[in-house]
Amino acid sequence: MARLKLDNAPRLPSPSYWRKLRGDIRKDWDLYIALLPGIAFLLLFKYTPMYGIVIAFQDFNIFSGIGDSPWVGFEHFERLFQSPKFAQVFWNTFMISVLKIVLLFPLPIVLAILLNELTKMWFKRPVQTIIYMPHFLSWVIVSGLFMDLLSVNGGLVNRIIEWMGGEPIKFFLDNSFFRWLLVSTAGWKEAGWGTIVYLAALSSIDPQLYEAAKIDGANKFKQILHITLPGLVPVILLMFILRLGSILEAGTEQILVMYNPVVYNVSDVIGTYVYRTGLGEQNYSFASAVGLFESVVGFVLIVGGNYISRRFLNRGIW
Repeated sequence: MARLKLDNAPRLPSPSYWRKLRGDIRKDWDLYIALLPGIAFLLLFKYTPMYGIVIAFQDFNIFSGIGDSPWVGFEHFERLFQSPKFAQVFWNTFMISVLKIVLLFPLPIVLAILLNELTKMWFKRPVQTIIYMPHFLSWVIVSGLFMDLLSVNGGLVNRIIEWMGGEPIKFFLDNSFFRWLLVSTAGWKEAGWGTIVYLAALSSIDPQLYEAAKIDGANKFKQILHITLPGLVPVILLMFILRLGSILEAGTEQILVMYNPVVYNVSDVIGTYVYRTGLGEQNYSFASAVGLFESVVGFVLIVGGNYISRRFLNRGIW
């Protein structure tokens, strides 16, 4: 038993490992120095604020501070799971995230493959610029653009609907349309930017594979099916697992600037709920409990997604 424990115990890196590390640092010292600002950023703005999650287990008072606020254990989590409002918010978050994954996740992959097949650079570059540009617009501007386009008072879309004999639609005030509005505007804004990762992955595929496929008589569709898509699989898996981790982040910034009380039933998500209860009602402890629950679910989904990927596809991000 003692031997078994020793064999299974975590082992410290060997002296040769540290010698190799010191050699690597001396050799590429400039790259390691360039790495320091990124590490400092992570420590200051990502890891240090994690200390604040303790207020999820306190009845936090802003004047008493974290040190003097009373501890209440899991009281805020019990309140969270017993709240009928939370069930609705969780369902909205899940539905909007699933719609975005199913409809928007494949979109950059398809666009990247189509762009990769374009050979005329005078056409390819303007197209890339046009589809990248919406990413640089803030959600406030995007919301304003679509409010004008979809307005019942002279908006282009409703004019077309009326010209075709239909009734104007209040897209921003209609529960049956608002989720689709969120998904379509997110797709318009981010699909083009998402192609960058896949275009970089496509550039790493060996061109000789395409030449060999042409000699064997494979048409474009078969080349995409048997060379392009298999070459993209590692990147697609990586992006999908990372996307799973943010499944409870359904686009808080977007929804905050686009929704209104009329469509709360279908659009109030965990992020907006945390914003209203935390800042609006100054209930910081309860909002931290909701945020911590969201983070734990995201962590479990990333670990689970990576395990399933390694188990069935022999690929993973670690």
